[in-house]
Amino acid sequence: MANLRAGLLGLGMMGRHHARVLRQLEGVDLVAVADPGGDPHGAAGGLEVLPDIHALIEAGVDYVMVAAPTQFHTEVGLALAEAGVHALIEKPLAKDVEGARALAEAFERHGLVGAVGHIERYNPALQSLRVRLEEGELGEVYQIATRRQGPFPARIADVGVVKDLGTHDIDLTAWVAQQHYTSVAARTAFKSGREHEDLVAITGMLSGGTVTNHLVNWLSPMKERVTVVTGEKGTFVADTLLADLTFYANGLIQTQWDDVAQFRGVSEGDVVRFAINKPEPLKTEHEAFRDAVLGRESDIVTMRQGYATVAVAEAAIESARTGSAVDITA
Repeated sequence: MANLRAGLLGLGMMGRHHARVLRQLEGVDLVAVADPGGDPHGAAGGLEVLPDIHALIEAGVDYVMVAAPTQFHTEVGLALAEAGVHALIEKPLAKDVEGARALAEAFERHGLVGAVGHIERYNPALQSLRVRLEEGELGEVYQIATRRQGPFPARIADVGVVKDLGTHDIDLTAWVAQQHYTSVAARTAFKSGREHEDLVAITGMLSGGTVTNHLVNWLSPMKERVTVVTGEKGTFVADTLLADLTFYANGLIQTQWDDVAQFRGVSEGDVVRFAINKPEPLKTEHEAFRDAVLGRESDIVTMRQGYATVAVAEAAIESARTGSAVDITA
C-alpha cells in the first residue's frame, strides 16, 4: 500500500513540531506545506512553502494537519471538507460554537475523518489514568480538579485563556470520566491589558454527578499541568508535564484516638507512583489519526467532541459575563 500523502497548514510554533512528527510517521509522507507568513522556523525541510489551503489541496494530499490560528479553522476546515480531504485540526476546533458545529457537520456529511488536536488525551499519564478508572481502581469518581497555569505565550492573539488552555481541561475531564458537562459556573479576570481573559476559575458538574474544578491562567511565572481525580478509594494525581501518575490510597488502619475517630472521613494510606511507558503524545496523536484515515480502529478526538468542548468553553465565558451558572444540553 502506498503511503498516505499528508499536508501541513501552518509553520509556526506548533507547526514545526507537527512537521517533525509527520516526517517520522510510518506509512505517511509529508508532501506539501503552506503558510502565508512563510517558514520562520525552517520547518519546510526543502518543500516549497505554498501560500494557502487551496494550493495545499491542489498538491493532491490525502489529509491535512491544520496548525493555523484558531480564527481561520472554520474557513480552512470547510474548504478541506468540500475538497474531500481528511483533516486533523489543532484545538480548539473553532473560535466559536457556530463554526465548530459547521465543521463537525461538514465532515460527517462528506464521510470524512475529522479530528481535533486535543493532545492531552494522548499524554501517557492520562492514558494510564483513563484505563485505571475504567477498571474500577478508584471506585466511584467524586471530583476532577485541574490546574493549568504559566506565563503568557506570545503566539496566542485571537482567543483568551478559556478557549486556548481551558479547552484542554474541559476535553480531558470529560474523556477521563466518560461523562459530559451539564453545567458550569465561572469567573474570569483581565490583568495583562489584552481584550481576552487571561485567568479563569471554572466549577462544573458532569452527567454522572462528578464535580469538576479548573484553575487556568497565563499569569503565573511557574508552569503547572496537574489533574487530580478523587474517588471512593483514594486519589490519582497526573502530572502531564512529566507524564507521571501517582495514586494516594485511602488508609485501612482504624484510628484509635477517639476524638479523631469521631470525624467520619478518610485517612492517609499507601502512595504508589506508577512506572509507565512515556511515548511522545504528539506522535501518539498522529498515529491515531493516521490509523483512522486508514480505516483501522483508533481513538481520535472527533469533531463532534471538539464541538462539545467549544460549547462548554463558551458557556464558561457566558457564566463569567453574567455571574450565573449556565446549563449545558448534551
